Amino acid sequence: MQNVDVLLRRIVTGVALLLCVLYIGDYISVTYASHEPLDKVQITKFYAVPQKDGKTSYEPAEPESQTCVNSIFPHFGYNPCWYVKRHKTQQINM
Repeated sequence: MQNVDVLLRRIVTGVALLLCVLYIGDYISVTYASHEPLDKVQITKFYAVPQKDGKTSYEPAEPESQTCVNSIFPHFGYNPCWYVKRHKTQQINM
């Protein structure tokens, strides 16, 4: 039982250390990049308006440009571009 605990602790420590190294490397890559670290993505928004009959009506809102960072993890207060590009449609509940 002790061997399993030691092995599990080493695996968890190794994964945590690997994630820390990956995050730091990603941050350095964005900070000292030769490419543009920030990008803009066009976001489509919809208002979700509840109706009296229990259904929801969707009304288009003004599209908006959202700034994102070209990285794996969020940095500088911006979401990564790979995430923003996969979530181009946003619903605003009324």
